[in-house]
Order: sequence, then structure tokens, then C-alpha cells
Amino acid sequence: MAQAAGGWSTDIVMDGTGGVVDSTISLLRDLIAIDSVNPLLVPGGKGEGEISEAIGRVLRAAAVDVEIIEVAPGRFNVIGVVRGSASGRTLMLCGHSDTVGVEGMDAPFSPVVTGGKVYGRGSQDMKGGVASIVGAMCAIAQSGLSRGALVAAIVADEEYSSIGAEAVAAQMKADGAVVCEPTDLVIGIGHKGFSWVEVATEGRAAHGSRPDEGKDAILAMGRVLEGLARLEASFAEREHPLLGRPSLHASLISGGRELSSYPDHCSMSLERRTVEGEESGVALNEVEEILAEEKRRDGDFRATAKFLFGRPPYVVPPGSNLPDLLAAAMGGSSTRGAMTFWTDAAILGHAGIPSVVFGPGGEGLHGLVEYVRSDEVIACRDTLVRLARSFC
Repeated sequence: MAQAAGGWSTDIVMDGTGGVVDSTISLLRDLIAIDSVNPLLVPGGKGEGEISEAIGRVLRAAAVDVEIIEVAPGRFNVIGVVRGSASGRTLMLCGHSDTVGVEGMDAPFSPVVTGGKVYGRGSQDMKGGVASIVGAMCAIAQSGLSRGALVAAIVADEEYSSIGAEAVAAQMKADGAVVCEPTDLVIGIGHKGFSWVEVATEGRAAHGSRPDEGKDAILAMGRVLEGLARLEASFAEREHPLLGRPSLHASLISGGRELSSYPDHCSMSLERRTVEGEESGVALNEVEEILAEEKRRDGDFRATAKFLFGRPPYVVPPGSNLPDLLAAAMGGSSTRGAMTFWTDAAILGHAGIPSVVFGPGGEGLHGLVEYVRSDEVIACRDTLVRLARSFC
């Protein structure tokens, strides 16, 4: 990191190959080099401990007030605050420091800066956005904030169940928030929610040569899948003006014991993407209706469904001026739209903090080759600085 005697500097630094990179890109490279794989996704993942300490050191060196909070054993949030000299509004900049796994990747923690792109696990999702947030916080701390407060919330566990964002929403208040997930610098004013449902069908185990004794649980699940296909086709008639149509897919399926036996059990897990206006239990209700219809057709049909986990959709309240101020901070020519993926903006938004999604883009979300565009990391940082001054 490049730091002046009085704190943060945006001076360029060497990239180790004879070229130069902006200090925020240097920070991003440092963050990628830290393993912060979510341990609830991958047993043995390092989690947010080391990366939280690294972020805290950078913020403290820039005279940002910093607190590192353990929200669950071994899982950490970093909260940084820059306060203005007079009262005003509070703007929160939120990002997550955990990543998905790295199996199959080549050198995921050895960042490469080349061709205007920064490669490595988490570069786009979302250490690029985190670097933009930290860079903006340091720049504001160095130059000062005339009014209000700017808060950085670098949270844990977004890739699994968002315990970090839930802790922030329960403990902190703000007048607006920017969640710096990768949007290609589009202003995200909403996104779908999701629900996970598990279905189990029951059969009767028997030798494969005795059909009168056996009942096939996998074929029974096929009838459930047919019902889900009909349901998915009906979603075309439920188009939301911003979020688009709902959707579902069968994510996982398993059943049977061996080739020569009738399977007595089959399980399937599905994901249902939800839109604003749908009830919170819609996914489970839809599946249970399919099961009930099959039971009416066949009295020997046996199946159950249970809700596993879900998050609601989110749309920025129409009275919030945050999208307009963010557009102005970008120069007034920004694109707005809905994101395809769920984000912590829903947790903050439903807790009463109007939130938008805005961050640098790239390619390879959760893929084997992941990168973020370095110019968008810098543009995001500079936009956040301008937004903080106008919003607060």
C-alpha cells in the first residue's frame, strides 16, 4: 500500500514487473493473496480472520476509526467510520470479504495484474468492490468530511447465509447504503430473492425382478419434476416490471441403492427465484400443491417437502434519492437496472436502510478463471468519494 506521512495516498506503486498500478489496485492484489474461502462452503476454508485484520490495518493507517467484530466463532466483520465536522446523513459502503472455493483453479491466491484486469479468486466477487470501498474511506479520511458520516461495513459470510450483514442490520443505522457487488458500474436498484426447498419421494425396496413388490421412488420424483416444469412454464405470465419473471431449477437429485433394486427413496433440492409481490412461503406452497395433486391421482404416492433457506427480493424505495445522487456522482450518464443475483442489499434494505448495488465488473463469478476490470475498481472508488460528499 502507498501511504503518505499523513495517511492515505493515491500515488501509483510498482506492480513487480516494471509497470505501475494505482494503490487501490495494489490493495486489491493484497486482498486476493489472502485465502478467505467461506468455511461453511468448503471445510477448512480460512474465513475472514486474516483478511479482516489486513483491512483493519489499512483503514487504521489512514486514521479511520475501526472495530473488528466477531459475529460468530472465527467469523469477522470490519466496521470503519469517518465522521464529518457537522451533523448530516450517514452513508454505508458494504462489501463481503469471504469467497467461494477454489477447487480446479490455477494459483487462485496469486493475483495477476495484466491487460487492465486483475485475476484471482474473489477479484470480482467481491474483493474488487471491497478495495474500492477501502480506497474511498481512506481518501475521505485524508481530506476530511464536512458533514455526516461515512461507514464501511466489510462483512462475513455473504456466500452462505449472510450472518455478517444480519449483524450489521441489527446493530447499525444509516440513511443509505451502497453494496459494491460487481454490476459493471450499473446502478442496481433491485434484485430477486430466492428460496431453497427439498422434496423427498418414498418407494418400496424390492428385488429388481419383482415389480409387484417394489415401487420406484425415482420415477415418482419424475412426476414431481413434470409438475415443476409446468410451474416454471407458467412464470412467463408473472413478469415483474423491474425484476423480470420468477424462475426455478432442480439443483440436486439423488436416490436408489444399486442397479438391481427398486429405489425406496429419492431426494431433490430446488431453487426458486422470487420477485417483489410474492409471498415469503410461495416456493414451498407451490411444491406442496404439486404433491397434493399427485396424491389425488395416486393414493399410493408418498412425498414430502420442506423449506431449507431463503431470502426476500428487494427494490429501492421510490422516495430514496440515493440512485439519483449516485448517478450524479458518476457524471449523470449511468445505467440503472435490476441485478440477476441476490445481495446483502436486501438485508440492509428490509432493515430500513435504502440500498443500491454498484461495483466494478469483470468475468468468472464463481468460475475457474475470475477477473475484475481495474479501471472500474478505480472508477467505483472515485464515484464513492463523490457520492459520500453529496449524500452526507
